[in-house]
Amino acid sequence: MIEGEKIQLRARFESDVPVLHAELQDDVVGRSRSDSRPWRPISPDTADSPYAVNGLPPEVVVFSVVETRTRELAGAASMWGIDTHNRLAHLGIGLRPAYRGRGLGTDVVRALCHYGFVVRGLHRIQLETLADNTGMITAATRAGFRVEGTLRRAAWAYGSFLDEVVLGLLADEWTP
Repeated sequence: MIEGEKIQLRARFESDVPVLHAELQDDVVGRSRSDSRPWRPISPDTADSPYAVNGLPPEVVVFSVVETRTRELAGAASMWGIDTHNRLAHLGIGLRPAYRGRGLGTDVVRALCHYGFVVRGLHRIQLETLADNTGMITAATRAGFRVEGTLRRAAWAYGSFLDEVVLGLLADEWTP
């Protein structure tokens, strides 16, 4: 388990899947804005669920986010595209609606950085998010990420092309 100040990253349990699926996957607008793949209805009990526990390739690591104070499931976090040759990866987080706006996002990003830099020995971690996703951009910059660029109208999200921002953090820039 990876400990943050307000959260813990732990293994995803089968019992987490229906909750995460109902609050994150079944939110068509939210999921369309957070995933580059088109939204489609997916049953939570299939391997196709983005919150499935089994059958993940080795370059993907998924966590459940637990709020330390309440011990409640607060969301999901992942590291994907893990490239062991170039020692880089991407990260992503999704907090359940009731847990947003509490400063948990920054703590999740910091905990993922600890996992990536300390546990996995990565050199670079990056994330991509919509330019209007101020919550994610704020969480990432508070954790030390730098905006590296904007991809103009690169994301199709729920009926519109939107700008996407790329943020990156190098191991020697990271402050644990």
